Amino acid sequence: MISVSEQTGSETAAGALLRVADMSVGYGPVPVVRSINIEVRPGEIVALLGPNGAGKTTTLLAIAGWLPVMSGDVWWLGERAVGTLATRARSGMGLVSAEQSVIRSITVRDNIRLGRGDLEYALSTFPELGSLLNRRAGLLSGGEQQILAIARALSRRPKLLLVDEMSLGLAPLVVRRVLSAIRKITDEEGLSILLVEQHLHNALEVADRAYVMRRGDIVMSGMARDMAGRTAEIEAHYLSNSAEL
Repeated sequence: MISVSEQTGSETAAGALLRVADMSVGYGPVPVVRSINIEVRPGEIVALLGPNGAGKTTTLLAIAGWLPVMSGDVWWLGERAVGTLATRARSGMGLVSAEQSVIRSITVRDNIRLGRGDLEYALSTFPELGSLLNRRAGLLSGGEQQILAIARALSRRPKLLLVDEMSLGLAPLVVRRVLSAIRKITDEEGLSILLVEQHLHNALEVADRAYVMRRGDIVMSGMARDMAGRTAEIEAHYLSNSAEL
């Protein structure tokens, strides 16, 4: 296990956009995520890694306000986060869920414009959507729908984007396209991203820092470039988690 300041809560660097402090979350009386600490700073991509059942999506949904926190706190823009995702979205938090969250019955254009999204900004990030604007979202491929979901979230110009299992079921070329796009916009505009991902190699290629979850606990954390050299150790955590699912 790596012990770093991100995991102490009290030693968090000043100016964090998001800070999760000793947070426990569950479905009922028993927590499935226990006393975790996560930090996302302005202008960085942070990867939250781990196998199925590790607690990654539960963590993301609690940060977003979809699940209540059992104990601990979520600090957002320097204040304790309260209310629903809609409340947090108004202050600049966006969420792309694991299920492709487009509205299939309306066009690509109308999907992006939902919530007063900036169409031109979305197209500047994903110009391939330009030829699809008048097509119903339900007629797009799975990869195109995922690109649309991320473009729609970006069109609202969030300060922080929470992305859950972006690569799930997508072709490797599509995954690389989306990852390169979010890395570019992060570098150019200071967007911050918390990226939940199973596939550690994809995530570590674009992330600045990373956390690894196993059975509801964070068991490793550090700079992505350092953790890229420790993939065998990370994969051992994956295997030991999977053996008990």
